[in-house]
Amino acid sequence: MITDLEIIFRLILASLLGGAVGLEREVHGRSAGVRTYLLLSLGSALIMVISEYLFHKYRGGVPGISLNVDPGRIAAQAISGIGFLGAGVIIRNKDTIRGLTTAACVWVVCAVGLTIGAGFYLYGCTVTAITVVSLVGVKMAERRLSRDWYQEMTVVSGDVPGQVERVQEIIDRYGFKVINSGLSKDLEKQEVTITFLLRQRTVRPQRQALQEVFVLEGIKRVDLK
Repeated sequence: MITDLEIIFRLILASLLGGAVGLEREVHGRSAGVRTYLLLSLGSALIMVISEYLFHKYRGGVPGISLNVDPGRIAAQAISGIGFLGAGVIIRNKDTIRGLTTAACVWVVCAVGLTIGAGFYLYGCTVTAITVVSLVGVKMAERRLSRDWYQEMTVVSGDVPGQVERVQEIIDRYGFKVINSGLSKDLEKQEVTITFLLRQRTVRPQRQALQEVFVLEGIKRVDLK
């Protein structure tokens, strides 16, 4: 049977490891920060400690009662139940999804807490170290990685002949690829609305390049998203 001192050590260590991952998320302005991860890891460790305690207490059985104690049953419920917290940090805005990494971290920290609660200190510390290093290191590498950037562009213009071609020329000149486009015309106001879904392969999106569209004759409004 584990001692009270051992249990307290496991809970404190789980809190520190969870807080370490949460600190990285907090620095990057995510909704789940130090307190969330600390409490999550702490609670998971406590669940695992209780599971282990019940196993040791009842594995010999109780006179007159047949018991089949599974120390992993409560822990398994913690893993499956953590989904609602992960779902709460995922935000979708049109075609953009944020929070997937944070949700994955929530799940990993729960596993770390259970690992520490079970007494596997080396494994818990190793996973925490790998998680923090990957969050920081991979993010730095991503900043230097060319990727596809998507951008919505809406142009409202007077009904000027050849306006669509002029806008298209500027888009092509700066290396944007048109994924989809649309055109509508307001006969009463004599306005044309042109919409583009653009893609550009670069390290950082060059939205300022599209400012040339602003000064075209007849342009009334340009929205970039």
